[in-house]
Amino acid sequence: MDLLRFITCGSVDDGKSTLIGRLLYDSDAVSLDVLAALEEQNRTSAAGTVDLALLTDGLRAEREQGITIDVAHKYFTTARRKFIITDTPGHVQYTRNMVTGASNADLAIVLVDARQGVVEQTRRHSLVAALLGIRHFVLAVNKIDLVGYSEQVFRDIVADYAAVADQLGIRQVTNIPLSALNGDNVVKASANLPWYQGPNLLAHLETVDVAREASTDAGRFQVQYVIRPQTAELPDYRGYAGRIQSGVYRAGDRVVVLPAGIETTLEAIEINQQPVEAAVAPQAVVLRLTDDVDVSRGDTIVPLTQAPEPRRELEATLCWMDERPLRPGRKLLVQHHAAKTRALVQAIVSKTNVQTLEQQDADEARLNDIVRVRLKTAAPLAADAYRDNRTTGAFILLDEQTGATLAAGLIEQTALAEPEFEI
Repeated sequence: MDLLRFITCGSVDDGKSTLIGRLLYDSDAVSLDVLAALEEQNRTSAAGTVDLALLTDGLRAEREQGITIDVAHKYFTTARRKFIITDTPGHVQYTRNMVTGASNADLAIVLVDARQGVVEQTRRHSLVAALLGIRHFVLAVNKIDLVGYSEQVFRDIVADYAAVADQLGIRQVTNIPLSALNGDNVVKASANLPWYQGPNLLAHLETVDVAREASTDAGRFQVQYVIRPQTAELPDYRGYAGRIQSGVYRAGDRVVVLPAGIETTLEAIEINQQPVEAAVAPQAVVLRLTDDVDVSRGDTIVPLTQAPEPRRELEATLCWMDERPLRPGRKLLVQHHAAKTRALVQAIVSKTNVQTLEQQDADEARLNDIVRVRLKTAAPLAADAYRDNRTTGAFILLDEQTGATLAAGLIEQTALAEPEFEI
């Protein structure tokens, strides 16, 4: 049984948490103790109805305020598929939380209130999801009951969102009208929508094809830990532990250690201390090399024929997550999985206007801005463009003094002209 990771996103109060609650409730994925808690809440709530959003809103203070701030994860299974759901906050000031939630998703459900239509947060969240490489989108026009189940309202919103999707290069959008509160078209077809002939939401989630063949990707493996027992039984053992980030590794293949560029042969692959002939992403493995080469945490071992060129100059898209603005000349730390190096912000190339989705000139980035920047790193990184590899094309920026996370970054290109100054 395969797994689908998806996020719900949209403007505040569009009903994201309620939609997830309805999915869980109507698909019988709610445990008896949680059902009992919901019934108790129903007796004490001034609203007088069961609040399905409580199935995802995890923090008591947030529930009492009636909003979702943190990123909430839920898991459920149907007869056809396993699911991991991420409910992201709708407020503009929590866009950074949405970046975290979307980083591993296969599909994005973009909720739109049928009364409000496409708004700024619809564009912002769609932009972030598209930048993060999500290829499958569902436009869920929620609260369709509050506009009299109007087909015309639905079609107008679909047309408006189609223009947004076209600007962002989103090619796969499934449009579904629904009412999360009433359950229309979420898990079962609704008699209130006779004009709609498509699938209900759960039926689409169970059947959408998001599979990606791991063997088609270039091999990438970053060393997390160097194993040297130096015991009487294993005096010369040296293994390199980590998770295969993409591609396939086979014992006997010629490989190169980056950024040093040392060529050697993959002597053995071990999983749970047992040798295997081959391993694929995302398996956790230990690699052993035939030669005694200098390999450290953060180094990358790749098949010789698939090696990227380590670079010190990057152009990347950032979602800035700090209250203090980012300006050219600032020094930061780049955390590229296990590799960490100092970096200099050479330039802010442009900022995305979330209203028009156009690129504009900018001299700084403020909280939740999405900007394109040029970086120069102190040490070369074996990285890929994000469009080619969602794992090795991503990084975060950290504050040098505090270690606080300042930005999530997606590499656009790694081959830039040599800058005129050093870090």
